[in-house]
Amino acid sequence: MRAVTNTIPQAFADAVRRDPAAPLLTWYDDATGDRTELSGATLENWVAKTANLLVDGVGLGHGDTVALLLPPHWQTAALLLGVAEAGLAADLGPEPQPVEAIFTTPELVERAATWSTLDRYATGLLPLAMPLRTVPDGYTDYVAEVRNYGDHFRGAPVAAADLALAGSYELSHAEAIEAAQARAGELGIAAGDRVLIDTALHPDPADWLLAPLVAGASVVLCANLDPAKVDSRSTAEKVSVTLVP
Repeated sequence: MRAVTNTIPQAFADAVRRDPAAPLLTWYDDATGDRTELSGATLENWVAKTANLLVDGVGLGHGDTVALLLPPHWQTAALLLGVAEAGLAADLGPEPQPVEAIFTTPELVERAATWSTLDRYATGLLPLAMPLRTVPDGYTDYVAEVRNYGDHFRGAPVAAADLALAGSYELSHAEAIEAAQARAGELGIAAGDRVLIDTALHPDPADWLLAPLVAGASVVLCANLDPAKVDSRSTAEKVSVTLVP
């Protein structure tokens, strides 16, 4: 009998297990021309490295909270899933809270300064996962640092009752999974779907990451979406559900 999926790491493991080589998250930014395709196995590698960074590098443990002040992006997905994998809670804002670590972009460091923590990481969300040319004072470059960590994570199991999302959400893993399942139903996302999502319309990771993940769908995530490219991209990416204006 198959175990019930009631944590975010379980949902992600299920997604990877279905077909590790298949595209799980494909990223487009029409302002820069960036396209990055991550298979389940590739995203799993980034998630494991992130979890190892948080546990072995920062020294965090179950119950600690990490702030993610980041826009929709494939690296944001790796960070959110990595936080969950490590048994930590992700605080997505909007109100500043005491946290054990924070991840943000150079454009948001002024806002991030209002959050109380000593461990600060920045990423430029650049094409090809390039490191920052200039790292903000007091910050460590996430992309440069995370590459130093292992490709596999072996941590304590995450429980359904553990806090998954902090801040304005305050959801346990079980509650986050239940909310994502409900949201997938509202958005018309089902198992096997390939979903094209406009980040401007759906900036909440509950929509662009967790709902497709728990539904068993894959994502084509588009920033600065050019409406003229929707039809051709949908055809090229074999999209079955389109979430655009």
